[in-house]
Amino acid sequence: MGINTGNSSGGRQLAGGSFRRRRASGGVMSEMNIVPLVDVVLVLLIIFMITAHVMEFGLEVEVPKVRTVKNTAEELPIVTLSKNGEVYLNEKPVNINELASQIQRQFPGQQAVYIRADKSVVYEPLANVISMLGAGKLNVRLVTQPIDETPGRR
Repeated sequence: MGINTGNSSGGRQLAGGSFRRRRASGGVMSEMNIVPLVDVVLVLLIIFMITAHVMEFGLEVEVPKVRTVKNTAEELPIVTLSKNGEVYLNEKPVNINELASQIQRQFPGQQAVYIRADKSVVYEPLANVISMLGAGKLNVRLVTQPIDETPGRR
C-alpha cells in the first residue's frame, strides 16, 4: 500500500520506498526511434560509395574494338576526339593548335598521352591531333576496346 508523502514532484511513493512518475495527461509517452533510419542511411551511403567509382561520367566516345589489347594502368593525360571532331583534354574543350602546349603546361614532364577517338571519326582530324602531339614531342597511345570473342556471338 502506497503512502502519499505530499511532495510537489507529482510522484507517488510505493511500499518499498521507490517513486514512480505519472504523466499528468495519463497517456503513454512515445518517442521516435531513429536507429532504423540511421541504419538505412548508412547502408545507402556505403552502397553509393562503392558504386560511385564504377560509374563513368563524361564524354560519350565509342572507341574502336581490336583483337589484341595491351592493358595498362599508367596515369597519362587523355586527349578525346568526339564524333564531331571536337578535341578535349581530360574532358575540357581545347583548341587543337594549343594542345601540345596545354599538355606541357598542365602536366609538366609528361612524355606520353592517350588518344581516345570515337570509331566514327574520319581520319583527317585524328591525323591532325597526332601531328600536333608529335610536334610537341609527346608519344601517342591509342585507347581501344577488346573484341568480345565469346562463342556463339557475332
